[in-house]
Amino acid sequence: MNKIVFATNNAHKLDEVRAILGEEYCVLGLHDIGCDEDIPETSDTLDGNAEIKARFVKDNYGYDCFADDTGLEVEALDGAPGVYSARYAGPGHDSEANMTLLLQNMKGKVNRSARFRTVICLIEGDSMKKFEGIVNGTIIEERKGSNGFGYDPVFVPEGFDRTFAELSSEEKNGVSHRGRATACLSEYFHNKN
Repeated sequence: MNKIVFATNNAHKLDEVRAILGEEYCVLGLHDIGCDEDIPETSDTLDGNAEIKARFVKDNYGYDCFADDTGLEVEALDGAPGVYSARYAGPGHDSEANMTLLLQNMKGKVNRSARFRTVICLIEGDSMKKFEGIVNGTIIEERKGSNGFGYDPVFVPEGFDRTFAELSSEEKNGVSHRGRATACLSEYFHNKN
């Protein structure tokens, strides 16, 4: 079994990625390698933040590692919250507060188009590769569903009439931004082996 570190302590993200990569890979989180630090995300791009996190683990713990950064990009808000999605309503990473602020800022907006974009940065030895996943959709006016996390209750992906939070894990992983980026990562691993 191949071991790889995913630079996150987010249990939801770990579960999603483990399900997509399958039993061929043992995906360790930051806690599993004894890293309880809050790795600073100081870049103003998703690519930059993913790279910062992966490089931090490689430089400080020596593990080959991948990291992701995800943003919700809303057309009517000029791409906001974007790279600041997790801390849109402040530094506390409070999903409820983030959704409340988003819905307030979307009041009266006719254009409700949005997209989730995930960038994964993989560092193996001295090489670095990046993978991207995008899913387009719309922001609805009120929360629906109890699955998922983050902005899932207010985002309806293209081709569905339900929010991410109303989809099963399997349905979401099949179409989500992180699912698509992780599928690219999985394909890379498969082709390499």
